Amino acid sequence: MANKIVAAALLLAAAGAGCKQNAGTVGPDVWAVVNGEQIHRVEAEKYYKSRLNPQAPTPSQEEALSLTLNVLDELINNDILIQRAKKLGLEATDGEVEDKFTEVKSPYTEEEFQRQLKERGVTTDDLKNDIRRQVTVEKLLNREISSKISISDQDISDFYTQNRAQFNVAEPQYRIAQILVTPHKDPQVHNRKNDDATTDVEARRKAAALLQELSTGADFTQLAMDYSEDPATASSGGDLGFVPESSLNQSDPALKHAVIGLKVGEVSPVIQLRDGYHILKLMAKEAPGQRELSDVQVQQSIRDTLRNRKEQLLRAAYMAEARNGAKVTNYLAEQVIESNGKLPEIPKFGSVSLPSLNPPAAQP
Repeated sequence: MANKIVAAALLLAAAGAGCKQNAGTVGPDVWAVVNGEQIHRVEAEKYYKSRLNPQAPTPSQEEALSLTLNVLDELINNDILIQRAKKLGLEATDGEVEDKFTEVKSPYTEEEFQRQLKERGVTTDDLKNDIRRQVTVEKLLNREISSKISISDQDISDFYTQNRAQFNVAEPQYRIAQILVTPHKDPQVHNRKNDDATTDVEARRKAAALLQELSTGADFTQLAMDYSEDPATASSGGDLGFVPESSLNQSDPALKHAVIGLKVGEVSPVIQLRDGYHILKLMAKEAPGQRELSDVQVQQSIRDTLRNRKEQLLRAAYMAEARNGAKVTNYLAEQVIESNGKLPEIPKFGSVSLPSLNPPAAQP
């Protein structure tokens, strides 16, 4: 699953756009072969660059090489899953690709989107090709794993019994949603309407207009997704989750006063704080005390936890099993061993974060 900039999806598309061909004569630019299909150096390097953190120190040659090996291993895993999905007839359809492409593109104007593509040297076809890979892998994992996971009522009951103290709420908690309007333009803001106030006058007028719409029955979640200028919550309808009372005590007094004074379902007036104009809605309130198993929210929380745990475990096992059945040659790893960790030279683009074992996700 979008408060993130589209950079991740665009850069990962560059990785997916690498050359692939049947293995025959292996050239020096081939870093791995997966069941006869080659992964080239340029592909791994593009994906490596997609993981850059410009603020972090430049890694040493050994660190960069180690991270590149991790990146290559992830690309190998991705190719194994895609090949398996194709054999099962689970390759993404054109319609599925277009739907996902529209989702990735939707927070941006056409001009902004094209600028993002140009800045990263990625074409629309590159992005769509990467999306096709992502959707294909997810279809495989959903069919082979997710659809087969079942959490029973007994599982939920057992978890609750073993973790009862976990459901004892120590203090009042407030589930809050907000719409934020700021008096300055922020390049990180991408609500569904691409609406961003640039002055204090504009911000006050916009906040007042939104409050008026809410007073006439407009849906808070939809308005937040369309117009809120909080990059962290706009895509989720402004939902801040449950906030404990102790956190409110550390916030602006005006904010705490507004929240405490609301009844569940009520919307606050416009509140001016240092970062802009806020409109709050109290979604739910929990009093302190033990939450019982009969509570629907408790049951759903446990069900989600158990499902996520089981899915992570099964995905890891499925990947290991799929790799066991694949014929993989990692030429880069061989070169590293033969050269005692000195070759090939890895470009020092900056620092990167360790890639996960899951396939890269094309999402905004």
